[in-house]
Amino acid sequence: MSIRIGILGYGNLGRGVECAIRQNPDMELKAVFTRRNPSDVKILTETAKVCSVEEAVDWKDALDVMILCGGSATDLPEQTPEYAEYFHVVDSFDTHAKIPEHFARVNAAAKKGRKVAVISVGWDPGLFSLNRMYASAILPEGKDYTFWGRGVSQGHSDAVRRIPGVKDARQYTIPVEKALEAVRAGENPELSTRQKHTRECFVVLEEGADAAVVEETVKNMPDYFADYDTTVHFIDAEEMKREHSHLPHGGFVLRSGVTGWERENRHLIEYSLRLDSNPEFTSSVIVAYARAAYRMALEGQTGCKTVFDIAPAWLSPKSGEELRASML
Repeated sequence: MSIRIGILGYGNLGRGVECAIRQNPDMELKAVFTRRNPSDVKILTETAKVCSVEEAVDWKDALDVMILCGGSATDLPEQTPEYAEYFHVVDSFDTHAKIPEHFARVNAAAKKGRKVAVISVGWDPGLFSLNRMYASAILPEGKDYTFWGRGVSQGHSDAVRRIPGVKDARQYTIPVEKALEAVRAGENPELSTRQKHTRECFVVLEEGADAAVVEETVKNMPDYFADYDTTVHFIDAEEMKREHSHLPHGGFVLRSGVTGWERENRHLIEYSLRLDSNPEFTSSVIVAYARAAYRMALEGQTGCKTVFDIAPAWLSPKSGEELRASML
């Protein structure tokens, strides 16, 4: 029997989830729920329906897992607690500082509805979080480092697009190679925000906009660019479409640590990702965790979970016997 999936929200992430479901034979997309006019939304899965979000709760007995594909700023803080009372859900909430608060609200809703809710699924938070946890448990005397990029930051790109005079923009986060190599060399450097990453912006201006004013506004934007060395390039719309239409990303998680009675031996754990499409890779992680949510629900579990709470075997379509024979 296929795991019946619903998707709430059909942007880049929702489309990625739809594609990922196609690659998992034990899953079936049943419905996409949208805030837009359903007749205006065209999906790829011919057997699935497109419905208004107002109809979502009517599907509570027809879906095994609802995957929530809204944004972390305003959508998921409201949607995940709302729908966790009626569905087993998975979200990609990625505002790190607010995860404890989000967990508490979602846990209360999921417990009330006796559902399983998995939050903050993706690659960071998500896979990078797991690697930080594994590495710190294995090397308790050590130091963690996380580098993001080279890749498009969708939130920072949106911040630039909101500047008056900006027609379009992409912002790339880039690790500082010297800092990364120092970590790999076991130097355990103390690194400031500016020393770890640089930012590079490609901007299409509105006609008549002042490039110097836009550049100054970008470089001094608090919380986004003021703490980084930032380069701004002005290009035309054709170059933007040709060179910057994709959403690549990636990064590195490293832990440098020591072992031995005299701490004489040094070790480095490194995990890295290089992604052609940030939303499609994130979607693939989410779909694997939807399988885990379904399996936990079958065991009678309820409440909110994170990647730290979920056994790796629950992510795989293979049985325990198959995993032990082929991957252990």
